[in-house]
Amino acid sequence: MKALKFFVGALAAVLISGPAFAQVVGIGTTKGGATAQVSAGIAKVVSEHAGFQMRPQPMGGSQQYIPIVNAGELEFGIANVMQTYMAYTGTGISEGRVNDNLRMVSTLMVFRAAIMVRNDSDIHSIADLRGKRLPSGYSSAPLFAHMLSAMLANGGLTYDDVEKVPVTGLVPGVNAFKEGKIDAVIAAIGAGFVNAANAAVSGGVRFITLSTESADAAALAAQAPKTFLLEVAPGPGATGVMAPTTIMAYDYMLWAGKNVSDDVVYNVTKAMFENEDDFKGLGPLWRTHSSKGMPKDQGMPYHPGAIKFYKEAGVWPSS
Repeated sequence: MKALKFFVGALAAVLISGPAFAQVVGIGTTKGGATAQVSAGIAKVVSEHAGFQMRPQPMGGSQQYIPIVNAGELEFGIANVMQTYMAYTGTGISEGRVNDNLRMVSTLMVFRAAIMVRNDSDIHSIADLRGKRLPSGYSSAPLFAHMLSAMLANGGLTYDDVEKVPVTGLVPGVNAFKEGKIDAVIAAIGAGFVNAANAAVSGGVRFITLSTESADAAALAAQAPKTFLLEVAPGPGATGVMAPTTIMAYDYMLWAGKNVSDDVVYNVTKAMFENEDDFKGLGPLWRTHSSKGMPKDQGMPYHPGAIKFYKEAGVWPSS
């Protein structure tokens, strides 16, 4: 009996110290869409190379898990840099709710957004949207309303200059566009739903260009901080881009709570930096990601664990 008890105890000790009880960290994400794909890719690479497991924690949207990471109840999260900056500073869609416990870990890839119209429409500039039907509200994803408002400002318009049609999110807005209920909609260049809209709408779709005039660019940046203008050329993966078109671009970010251990963040950063090819193999979503671009200055503090690795790798920006 004593021998049996010893064996059981020894077996339990082995199991407790084994992979089933390895450290697990969480990463906040959405229940679908590009953010879910990005977080799944990060979790896969980290789990394979960092010495511990990272598991996505799906929620209703980035605005739900940002305060959870800020409160130290979840280790990591991802969002675009505009939303992250607003959360950190308590501005824009996070007005009055400062989340200054967020610490940057990595800049990821560039996303590209613009306003999509029917190819046979008479809309060729932002100014042409006056009096047209546009999605509004975006009750489940308020950032898109903010982005659309910034694009309107680039052409000297506001939401008061258009006919507002309430939608709950990005995809519902695109669906309303396909059904002819709205005349223009914000969309991500290269997204699958753009291809679907192009196939569903007679004559296809077309993106309209933003103005690069300094005052117009400043009007956009005032409402969409940390974004930048980017010219996109026609080509594969750019459905709806009929000619060189200036669009809104913005980075995606991985961040952590400030109290996540330096060792954990260091190892996450190291695993990501040293396995760029793994990310590239996950699909076109990662085409603009690069290890050397991970420590990009975004106007928010990076986590000490990430800084330690970047300095060791010789890529931390000099002050």
